[in-house]
Amino acid sequence: VFYSRICQSGKSVLANFVSESIEGIGGYVPTQGVRILEYEKPNLNGNSKGAGCRFELWDCSGDQKFETCWPALMKDSNGVVIIFNPELPSHLKEIEMWYSCFVEQQLLLDSQCLLVAHHKPGTAEDTENLSLAYPLNKLKLIHSNLEEDPEDVRMEFMKYFRSIINLINESREKEEMSIIS
Repeated sequence: VFYSRICQSGKSVLANFVSESIEGIGGYVPTQGVRILEYEKPNLNGNSKGAGCRFELWDCSGDQKFETCWPALMKDSNGVVIIFNPELPSHLKEIEMWYSCFVEQQLLLDSQCLLVAHHKPGTAEDTENLSLAYPLNKLKLIHSNLEEDPEDVRMEFMKYFRSIINLINESREKEEMSIIS
């Protein structure tokens, strides 16, 4: 799963939270290029007999100076999480660019994209009824507040990861069937 984001949106904090990593805890340090977090989740599909799933979360810098690296970072990604601060009007415009570049141009399905309106500690949450323009309004949007509802955030990410796993499995099954027939 590839994490794209807008500068200073809280993306690294969320990546650390979801992957249960303690890396980078402390003050704000901008991501330089990309940071890869490996994460293993046993029994993600809910059955105790299933094998665990291993994810790589690619925490990509939102700084445009790394734009020449983005094609290499996006190659073979199975999903994109776009994290933004809903209180900053500039972020609402930037997510359109991220969607175009990281989802549409990579020919990913909308179901492979998750939008996260990340509410930083101590900020107002009057953006719950955020309305996004087309095509962003077709995407799954969750609100993240790690102070108020961390387990709800974790549960939403697990749902998203399950949907990515299902898409990958369906694609493999179709490929296997095409080989057989």
